[in-house]
Amino acid sequence: MKDVDQYRLMPLLFGLTFVSGLIDAVSFLRLGHVFVANMTGNVVLLGFAIAGAQGISIIGSLIAIGLFMFGALIGGRLGRRHAESGAHLLWETTLTKIVLMLGAAAMAWFLGTGGIAGYAITAVLAVSMGLQNAAARSLAIPDITTTVLTQTITGLAMDSKLAGGNNVRWRRRAASVVVMFAGALAGATLIFRANVSTALIAAALVLAIVSIWAQRLAISRRSTLSS
Repeated sequence: MKDVDQYRLMPLLFGLTFVSGLIDAVSFLRLGHVFVANMTGNVVLLGFAIAGAQGISIIGSLIAIGLFMFGALIGGRLGRRHAESGAHLLWETTLTKIVLMLGAAAMAWFLGTGGIAGYAITAVLAVSMGLQNAAARSLAIPDITTTVLTQTITGLAMDSKLAGGNNVRWRRRAASVVVMFAGALAGATLIFRANVSTALIAAALVLAIVSIWAQRLAISRRSTLSS
């Protein structure tokens, strides 16, 4: 992917990073202490649960991991179909995510977040985040995975001047951390002051902005190629 395309797509990926923080706030705080975006944390929590830790759902964790992989499978197919247009890939991905997000919001509103309904919401959100993560991986823009910050934070430290590096991408790395934090903060705030459905609708609104932006970039790209 050309550098100019990467810079055009970076704001969209930051939007998806915000959504990741928001959605993990929903899943961790209201769906049995599981993650649907951060699979590293989810695998660790699953280990805690199997060892006997209280308040962590083994079933919920397994559902999240399995359905995340299913979403990533779909995302992998989309990524190969739109390998030449990252904007088109993000457009299709975000449109799908909006539908899934609104579906999860409706389930939370009408059915609540306990029992089978909670597992169903976890499944829908995990598919959505697996799809997103696969799209971000297909774009392969350095330091913006949209769901995992471990390598990003490692890069900030090991490539810093204190470590003898130049840290040329420190701004995008720092932005990823800040945006993820902001999403988690927004998600938790909406849950505590409103409800899960409100948080999920907020995520859908952010995705709508990303989707419109991606569509415009895709149209602009097609116009440039045809001229």
